[in-house]
Amino acid sequence: MIVVATEDFEVYHGVVGELRGRGVTFTTVEPGDELPDGTAVVVTAADESHTPAGVDVVRADPGDPRRAVEEGISLLRKTDGQLVVGIDPGERPGIAVLSGEMVTAAFQVSANRVAEAVREEIADAVDPLVRIGDGARLLGAQIIDDLDDVTVELVDETGTTPYLGTGTRGMGDVLAAVNIARIEGEEVESREIDPTAGELKRIKARSREASETNRAINEALARRVADGRLTIEEALAKHRDDEVSDDE
Repeated sequence: MIVVATEDFEVYHGVVGELRGRGVTFTTVEPGDELPDGTAVVVTAADESHTPAGVDVVRADPGDPRRAVEEGISLLRKTDGQLVVGIDPGERPGIAVLSGEMVTAAFQVSANRVAEAVREEIADAVDPLVRIGDGARLLGAQIIDDLDDVTVELVDETGTTPYLGTGTRGMGDVLAAVNIARIEGEEVESREIDPTAGELKRIKARSREASETNRAINEALARRVADGRLTIEEALAKHRDDEVSDDE
């Protein structure tokens, strides 16, 4: 666990804000107080002299709290075990980063940013593992292909989305990603998907929404989008080019 121990008001609020923004588990104590069980990293101000024994200490610059948090998370990962990333694929995929049993980051990104976000999180990890739910088959297959140099496990995501009480709207995908990260899956290098009629219909509908002329792509192009060979934008461009060629 990360503990923030500083009397510097600016450092305190900067570091705490960064930790909360990344979904990292942490606590705060007064400098010199006894550290709670499970403390692995202490963040304090650069000009403060206290140095707790037996833990890693990060000195934070009030002008750059993000760097201190990144360093603290990196140290935490080294002490807490293998870095595992869980992904709940869908329209707004949830991503959870676990170091051992500790959730060090949790967030949602747009579907086309999943692989990029995962690579940012595992950049410094020694032997990272990515676990992805088996729902949203087409998107999941694309993510697996985009992470071709990373160990990926496909996980049965049945029952991973918890019941959400009042005030937790939007948290389901993230919490499902945490559960997925904790379930052992089957290691895969790719996932062959034959898109269903319904999936092709949804791709065509998305292309119509993205088209400036409210025109949908044809089924052949939708299949190429489904298997990751084209993006919606590329398929629309090809569709326009094909129409121009036919007119000529």
